Amino acid sequence: MPTEKKLQAVAALEARLRRCTIGIATSFQGLSSEAMTSLRRRLREKGIELHVVKNTLTYIAAEKAQRPQFRQVVQGPTALVLGYGDPTEPARALDELIRSLRLPLAVRGAVTDGRVLTPQEVAVLATLPNRQEMAARLVGQLKGPFYNLLYLLNQPLQGLALVLARRVETISAQE
Repeated sequence: MPTEKKLQAVAALEARLRRCTIGIATSFQGLSSEAMTSLRRRLREKGIELHVVKNTLTYIAAEKAQRPQFRQVVQGPTALVLGYGDPTEPARALDELIRSLRLPLAVRGAVTDGRVLTPQEVAVLATLPNRQEMAARLVGQLKGPFYNLLYLLNQPLQGLALVLARRVETISAQE
């Protein structure tokens, strides 16, 4: 018979799993409580959550949230990093913190858009630009040819205007 505390934990985790755009599973063995607290605080500053989860409760919550893919990445002692916006942000933030703080965390995989990502795919995701950066790059790429076309179309008109201005100057000088 499940206890009230476990039912509440499953309900809370289910709500988080429904809302998240990405869930990254990591091991946390070898991490001191001080380092874990620091990691949680730094991730929270970026709007990212870190939860140490029990596998069985996570499986139940994932099934209820219709996200069964979490069963594939949650194995052994697991901490879940949950992001609620751009999927690249949690991957990038976690990667930066693991490197800068030299944390003994190992990414086991992730779930985003109903797809399971391998640790290598999560590492690639961490290097991708976020949506705003990609949109800015796209606008820059699209803008370049238009400026070139505008320059090419404007050049003959500028040349004609220059010839006419010189002609007016020569006529004015002759008078």
